[in-house]
Amino acid sequence: QVQLVESGGGLVQPGGSLRLSCAASGITQDNYIIGWFRRAPGKEREGISCIRPSDGNTYYVPRMSGRFVISRDNAKNIVYLDVSDVTPEDTAVYYCAGSTFNILTMAQMLYKTWGQGTQVTVSS
Repeated sequence: QVQLVESGGGLVQPGGSLRLSCAASGITQDNYIIGWFRRAPGKEREGISCIRPSDGNTYYVPRMSGRFVISRDNAKNIVYLDVSDVTPEDTAVYYCAGSTFNILTMAQMLYKTWGQGTQVTVSS
């Protein structure tokens, strides 16, 4: 059974950076996809980026590219999301999720396993 656990959230000042981690366990499929999503207060959950850890291929939602960088450490079974130059609009609960469909997409219906989320608050 796949389990995903996020960490790294907290309070960040505008203009700062942060690294979120998604620790994965129980993955047996080589072409498993892990994605990062977020839900801002009063808004729908939205996709940011995803990665296929086995080969490192990535996909970014176009408007999310630039300030968000997804990466992985296969030795530690961790997928990271680096966020730079944060603004208050980045305040959200950030989730990682896993998909067994070998497609680099942010279609949420394809992600069946979700972490509990980690809160990121951007404020001075």
